[in-house]
Amino acid sequence: MSPNVIDAEIRPRSPDSMPDIVPDVSLITGPAIDIYEDDYNDPVYQAKARILNRAIQDIGMGRYQWYLFAVTGFGWFAFNMGLLIGAVFWGLGCDIWGRRWSFNATLFIAGIFGLASGGAPTFVALASLIAMVGVGVGGNMPVDSAVFLDFVPGSHQYLLTILSIWWCFGQLLSSLVAWPLIANYTCASASDCTRSNNMGWRYLLFVLGGFTLSLWAVRFFTFTLLESPRFLSGIGCDAEAVEVIHKLAKFNGKTSSITVEELEAPNKSASGRRSSSEERHNILSKSSKYNTVHIKALFATPKMAWSTSLLIVIWGVIGLASTLYNNFLPYLLSSRGAVFGDGSLYITYRNQVILSTIGVPAALLAGWAVELPYIGRKGTLAIASGLTGVFLFATTTARTSSQLLGWNCGYVFFSNIMYGVLYAISPEIFPAKDRGTGNGLTSTASRVFGVLAPVVALYANLATAIPVYIAGGLIIFAGGLALLLPYEPRGKVSI
Repeated sequence: MSPNVIDAEIRPRSPDSMPDIVPDVSLITGPAIDIYEDDYNDPVYQAKARILNRAIQDIGMGRYQWYLFAVTGFGWFAFNMGLLIGAVFWGLGCDIWGRRWSFNATLFIAGIFGLASGGAPTFVALASLIAMVGVGVGGNMPVDSAVFLDFVPGSHQYLLTILSIWWCFGQLLSSLVAWPLIANYTCASASDCTRSNNMGWRYLLFVLGGFTLSLWAVRFFTFTLLESPRFLSGIGCDAEAVEVIHKLAKFNGKTSSITVEELEAPNKSASGRRSSSEERHNILSKSSKYNTVHIKALFATPKMAWSTSLLIVIWGVIGLASTLYNNFLPYLLSSRGAVFGDGSLYITYRNQVILSTIGVPAALLAGWAVELPYIGRKGTLAIASGLTGVFLFATTTARTSSQLLGWNCGYVFFSNIMYGVLYAISPEIFPAKDRGTGNGLTSTASRVFGVLAPVVALYANLATAIPVYIAGGLIIFAGGLALLLPYEPRGKVSI
C-alpha cells in the first residue's frame, strides 16, 4: 500500500495572527488540503475542519483508529447476516444528534431482533422481525463509514475502502454457519414438513442474531467511542471538539497542541459571523430535530449539487441493476436449458463459501487501486463497474453449475471492488457535518431503485436475456457516471 502521506504539523497560533478565514495550508504537503480546496460554501466550517484535520494527522494512525477499524467493521460484518427506513432514519439522525448514539443503537437493534426472529411463530411475525433487523443494519453502514472517516488521518483514508473486507468476512461466516444447519436441518419435501424437522433456518437466525448481539456488546462495553470532533465543531461545541482531539492523542500515546482559541479563530476572523451550520444545541434535546438543513447543504453550490446528484444516481442505478441480475438470472438460465443437476443445499452453500472467500482479496486490491496515480477512486470505480458488467453478461452463457460458478467468481470479485469503492467515495466527498445525511440519501436511492426491478422485468421479455443484459448495461453506465464526479478524494483530505 502506497498512500500519499500528508505530513501535517500543528503550530499554536493566536486569533490575531489569522487574517483570513481559511487557515494557512502551507504546513501540509501533498496535492491539496481537502477535496473542496477553496470552493466550499461555508468557509468558517472548512477552516475549522482543516484545523481538526491537521490535529488528527499530527496524532497519526494509532491504536484508537485500528480499534475503530475493527468495531466499525462489525456493522459491515452484520450486514450480510440480516434497509430503506434504517438508511433514512439513522443517516439523517447521526448528523443531528451525533455519531455515538447511532453507532451503538443500530447494531443492538439488528442483534436483538435477529435473535428474536428465530422464534417467530408465523410468517407475518418473521417478516416483521426481519424488517426491524433491516432498520438496524440499514442504518449501521452509513453511520459506521461516517464514524471511521471522522477519525482516520488523511494519509490513511484508503482504509475506508478496505473496510469492506468486513462485509466479506460477515458473508463468509454466514455461509459457513448456514452450510451445515440448512443442509442438515431442512425438510426434504413440502409434503412432510413440520417445525421439528425444519429447524435449520431458526438455528441459523439464533446463531447469527446472538453473534451480532455479542458484537454490539464488544462495541458498547469494551470500546469507548469518542464523538466526532467535526460534528461537535459544526454545532458550535469547539471546546468539546478540542477535548476529543486530546483524548484521541492520549489514547494513541501522543499529545496534540491544538487549542480552543485556535479552533475558534475562524469565527473571529469572520468578524464574529457564525458558520451557517453552527447552531449550538444539546444532543438528544428538543433542538435536535429532523429538518432539511443537512439535505440542502449537500446542494449548496452548483458543483456540490452535481456531485450529490451523480452519487444518488450511481447508487440507484447499481441498486436497480443488482436486483435485476440476482432475481432474473436463474429464470433465464432455466429457460435456456441450463442443467444444474447438483443443485443440492450442500452444493449451494459450498459455492456460497467459495464466492464469499473471493471477496477478501478483492477488498485488499481495491484499497491498493484507489491510491494509484491517474486512477484514484473514480478510475477504480469505473474499471471495476465495467468488468462487473462484462462478467455479468458472461454468466448468461453458463449451462452447467461449474460454468456458472466460474463466471460468478469473476462477477463477485469485481463487484466487491465496485461496492468497496462506492461505499468509500461517497462519505469521502460529503462534508462531515452532512455526511450521515448524504450516506442515507445514497443508500435510500439504492433501495428505492431496487424496488423498480420487477417493473422493468414486467415490460421485458423474460424468455430472453433482456433483463440481465439491462442489468449489465446499467452497471457499466454507472461506472461511466463515476468519471463525471467533480471531486476526486485521492491524495486529499475529507472535511
